[in-house]
Amino acid sequence: MRIVILGSGVVGVTSAWYLAKEGHEVTVIDRQPSAALETSFANAGQVSPGYSAPWAAPGVPAKAVKWLMQDLAPLAIQPKLDPAMYKWMLKMLSNCSEAAYRVNKSRMLRVAEYSRDCLVDLRNSLDIDYDQRQQGTLQLFRSEKQVASSLNDQQILDECGVDYQVMSQADCIAAEPALAHVKEKIVGGLRLPGDETGDCYKFTTALARECEALGVTFKFNTDINNLVVEGDDVVGVDTSAGRITADRYLVAMGSYSPLLLSQVGIKVPVYPIKGYSLTLPLLDESRAPVSTVMDETYKIAITRFKDRIRVGGTAEITSYDLERPEKRRANVDFVVSDLFGGGGDLEQAEFWCGLRPMTPDGTPILGGTRYKSLYLNTGHGTLGWTMATGSGRVVSDLICGKKTDIDTEGLGVERYS
Repeated sequence: MRIVILGSGVVGVTSAWYLAKEGHEVTVIDRQPSAALETSFANAGQVSPGYSAPWAAPGVPAKAVKWLMQDLAPLAIQPKLDPAMYKWMLKMLSNCSEAAYRVNKSRMLRVAEYSRDCLVDLRNSLDIDYDQRQQGTLQLFRSEKQVASSLNDQQILDECGVDYQVMSQADCIAAEPALAHVKEKIVGGLRLPGDETGDCYKFTTALARECEALGVTFKFNTDINNLVVEGDDVVGVDTSAGRITADRYLVAMGSYSPLLLSQVGIKVPVYPIKGYSLTLPLLDESRAPVSTVMDETYKIAITRFKDRIRVGGTAEITSYDLERPEKRRANVDFVVSDLFGGGGDLEQAEFWCGLRPMTPDGTPILGGTRYKSLYLNTGHGTLGWTMATGSGRVVSDLICGKKTDIDTEGLGVERYS
């Protein structure tokens, strides 16, 4: 089949890889000059299936009110005249019950654990260097209240068969020796030993080259204008380079997916949640993390690459705004300095922001639509890097009419009907 993929982030490129491996003629279209230049460019660097959880959780509404009134808050809201923003927020709030949280977290873990396995298989079959490390994620607790709150997540991890380790203060320092310098600030943690780290941009661009070797065509610097519908099916996509036709079309445009899909009557509750990151040159290895540390208090991830430290976090609800106000550096600056001061060079840090395509229930949208030729792979939120390979494999199997390795119940757009 001829297959067109719209979007060349990590989700689009992994989808292209699996479809090309099946022998299909694949074309990837993107407005950027090369792959992975938007949300995949400088994310937190975590491949964290064990840490996969929806933001919509019991207690979050009350926490959100407190966050909005404090300095260094993990959440910021910039009100806009955008009805989609408020509809999305209401849907998220409706998912903050205990029952919804358990269902949504189990769905996310199903995709994320499978994706980690797919990444291992892919890495074993290709010689790709993306500063990868396989040393787990440490969720760091600064209070006993956070330790107690983690018990519910531990129960769900048990039910889903996800390996984890409950960590004392001493255990945290053994896993991340640099924390010995600030041991008075931590009380314990939860370690996910199956988690990994790596530079998503380096991975995606390297995999894009492998895709080209398989015959995948990348059409960069090409705007995607609209899908063309005739009768009851999609028959083409209009771009700045003209109309392109295929047998199947896959939308993997992250936060921009709903803007395109709404033109053909498909409503997906994906909304852009802005996140920020810093990338610091390594200064002192003894004061730097060895893998990923997730500060539960500030919702900031600090990830170690080969000779860099990536710090990512903050959730800002502000529509499609891509400005980078200096005040948004405060949160990420503080956490990396507070836990790993001297490990990286803050004076030389690169400040970045990206739009995470969030669904109100946290689970991505994978699979077909009411149009026979149109498929979706979007809505991964903060976990696009974590879920990319598994999502790409699942959607490739669905397009090919093959039985998927995991149950796809609850993963499709029909759950919002």
